[in-house]
Amino acid sequence: MKKILFILSALTLLTACNQEAKDAPKPAPASVQATLVPETPPTDKWVGKWIGVEGLNLTLAKDDAIGRGHYVITMQYGLDAEDSGSFKGAAFEDGIAFTRPDGPQLLRAGDGEATGLKWLADKKDCLIVNTGEGYCR
Repeated sequence: MKKILFILSALTLLTACNQEAKDAPKPAPASVQATLVPETPPTDKWVGKWIGVEGLNLTLAKDDAIGRGHYVITMQYGLDAEDSGSFKGAAFEDGIAFTRPDGPQLLRAGDGEATGLKWLADKKDCLIVNTGEGYCR
């Protein structure tokens, strides 16, 4: 019985020594988001509350459920109550693209002068949707 155990132990040791070293597993390829969206998109600096004229306002929040470069835009963009809502947006080179009931829009950085609104003309830190629609802090 001792001879059998000795032989089995020797065979086990020899078998373990004869195995070839396996290559380390290759790292998973980077996700598309990781390669196309910067670690901290410049549009992340826009997160927060922005004020327009005559009660118009915009709140920009990160949409962490989707990932970096994605936002939820909550806004009152017109004087009528139905001209408000929350919209999903995505960062692009020129700003944040989103779609409202009045069509696709692009939220971009600018100054008060670029809003085309005299009440915001002296502001330096603004977000503009269209001429005549801007929000500043």
